[in-house]
Amino acid sequence: MRAKPKNTEYPLFWKKDDFFIKIFCSIPSIATGILVGTSKTSIVVDPGDGILRDLNKEIGPDAILKISDIFISHGHHDHLGGIWSLLTYLSVMRRRDELHIHYPKGCSEIKSIHKAFNEVYRKDLSYKIVMHTISDENPFSRNGVKVLPFKVVHKEQKEAKKSTSVPSLGFKFVYKKKSICYGGDTSYCDSLVNNVKNSDLAIIEAGAEGTESSDMHLSIDDAVKIGKLAKQFFLVHIPK
Repeated sequence: MRAKPKNTEYPLFWKKDDFFIKIFCSIPSIATGILVGTSKTSIVVDPGDGILRDLNKEIGPDAILKISDIFISHGHHDHLGGIWSLLTYLSVMRRRDELHIHYPKGCSEIKSIHKAFNEVYRKDLSYKIVMHTISDENPFSRNGVKVLPFKVVHKEQKEAKKSTSVPSLGFKFVYKKKSICYGGDTSYCDSLVNNVKNSDLAIIEAGAEGTESSDMHLSIDDAVKIGKLAKQFFLVHIPK
């Protein structure tokens, strides 16, 4: 029987000076929702179901309108199921600034949502959505935050005993020499290990159903081993 680690009750919060992350939830097949912030910007990562409610409670309408970027680790519904309501709310509240959405190359789900959203709201949309496909691991900066995307290995089962790879990314956010590494959903891979090393905070999924890691998710034991490579870590996405 797998033992549930301590300190996995949501929300999870970490802050160093003016750099913080709040994980509202990360529950397999249900929802994930993460807010990363500095004194200069607010970033949403994996806007799963309920993200608008959580943001409204946490930062309020005025701050929601100032969110600059959304980062999508992969296209599963529990990681982007709340994006439609968030995008709609921004238009209803008459946002004017561009919104930037970053996602892995091949993520058809977010592309389909964006296309459908534009078809429904193109006459009333008050702001521009700028889509950024991430096809490599080149770092870039957004409002003072350096972003290092890295490929991870995550699969989904299509048929009995068969699995296929899902376009998936992890993200390392660096601000004023402090770093947060978010692995998204992933099995064991060198890119995750290398980016977790020496991070100030690592967010590691432990979504394997049993005690062993699979090609879809990490076990708790393996997640802990990787997490210990960072100065501090949170385990997320643990099955109930």
